[in-house]
Amino acid sequence: MAEITLLDGGMGQELVHRAGDKPTPLWSTQIMLDHPGMVTAVHRDFFAAGATIATTNSYAIHHDRLTDTPVEGAFTALHQSALYEARTARREHGAGRIAGAIGPLRASYRPDLHPPADEAVPLFAEVAELLAPGCDLLICETVASVAHARDILAASVPLGLPVWLALTVDDRDGSRLRSGEPVADVVPVAEDGGAAAILINCSTPEAIPPALAALKGTTLPIGAYANGFEQIAEGFLEDKPTVDSLTLRRDFTPELYADHVMQWVASGATIVGGCCEVSPAHIAEIARRLRAAGHTII
Repeated sequence: MAEITLLDGGMGQELVHRAGDKPTPLWSTQIMLDHPGMVTAVHRDFFAAGATIATTNSYAIHHDRLTDTPVEGAFTALHQSALYEARTARREHGAGRIAGAIGPLRASYRPDLHPPADEAVPLFAEVAELLAPGCDLLICETVASVAHARDILAASVPLGLPVWLALTVDDRDGSRLRSGEPVADVVPVAEDGGAAAILINCSTPEAIPPALAALKGTTLPIGAYANGFEQIAEGFLEDKPTVDSLTLRRDFTPELYADHVMQWVASGATIVGGCCEVSPAHIAEIARRLRAAGHTII
């Protein structure tokens, strides 16, 4: 039996559901402003469900996301708020690690919008430098291309924390990134760039097995955390999208999602959890299944 790290679930969608507000392009950042303490409550519930990692609510806090909004000048303060909420929940829980989340620049699932390295690396580094002092590790999420992987590792690894690289793959062909490049092409970039683990995130559960198979050659720990969307709608690929253009799939119960996760563990994944639409109930069911199978959650 294995030692398994259990990530939390989808912070952004959980906040949207709890707040009941109409989503804005600022997404989970807006809710953090309008509903102080709600992020802490979500972190708290994921910890209580069995997660051992709290992922900071900082995925979408980039200068480009804040431009032309009322919080354009709050870049540093928003990161500090995200750290405070995660650290408060951990203190109340009494255990756990904090993973500083760094999302993609400009837009999710749009590798065509990733800027040149001389622009991307400093922007990623600015975020990493704000998060690192309050975190146990950094998690670079929804990495959609080889260039994105290379740039974010160049920005984050020098800070000295473990850096987990989380790739998003084609929902129809999990062996390929959303850029169309083979997932296997990221392995040497991750290893040479100093990543501490390679994960697959924010893709359909069915796309995860071929993605993990493409990582078999790595010496790094591997893992996965899928989303619960039917598909990435065209409306979400436009400028400043809102999450109400995405639809929850009907077969995304905690039991069915845990079935997928246990298959990933059987194929070698040692870091698992959930992305968008994965709730504390999903994480609790995964924790139950892992323990029933004799695994140790760390």
